[in-house]
Amino acid sequence: MASTSDFKNGLILDHKSGLWKIVDFQHVKPGKGAAFVRSKLKNLKTGRVVEETFRTGEKVTTVRVEVRNYNYLYTDGTFYTFMDNESYEQLELTKTQVEDVLDFLIENTDITIAFNGSEPIEVRIPPHMNLKVKQTDPGFKGDTAQGGTKPATLETGVVIQVPLFVEEGQVVRVDTREKKYIERVKES
Repeated sequence: MASTSDFKNGLILDHKSGLWKIVDFQHVKPGKGAAFVRSKLKNLKTGRVVEETFRTGEKVTTVRVEVRNYNYLYTDGTFYTFMDNESYEQLELTKTQVEDVLDFLIENTDITIAFNGSEPIEVRIPPHMNLKVKQTDPGFKGDTAQGGTKPATLETGVVIQVPLFVEEGQVVRVDTREKKYIERVKES
């Protein structure tokens, strides 16, 4: 058991006969009345996001998850195959189980999978990844006066905004949570 003061993003709750992950929360203290916690919860089975309000100090049931390290191997179109880094056992997950991280899944990526008992409930990728720019328009000299950006398609197929000086074939560091460009990576 935990209370609303223990809330943090990523905490998994057993709430309304399902597993819910806290996506966002905010403590609200109105001028009149009791304080409360406004939160966004994501159902780990269906992916549905709902807003829920809890009274301050309200008790909630947290779920203790076990996290194991895996390596993403490949997809056959239906299942996504991962290999346990310690036992070398393979695990197959469906597209709905990995849809949150699908934009950044490339072969041989080290990821972690959270389990509730023996049931995989969440796939977690690194917060920052280095990815190759597959396609982008060329930037022209003089275009950078306003610090502009342009769309770029990365090797995983996701499109993000990058500065005008980034060219095809270069490697960029990306924030996977916000799908944003961080920096250009120097190749060694």
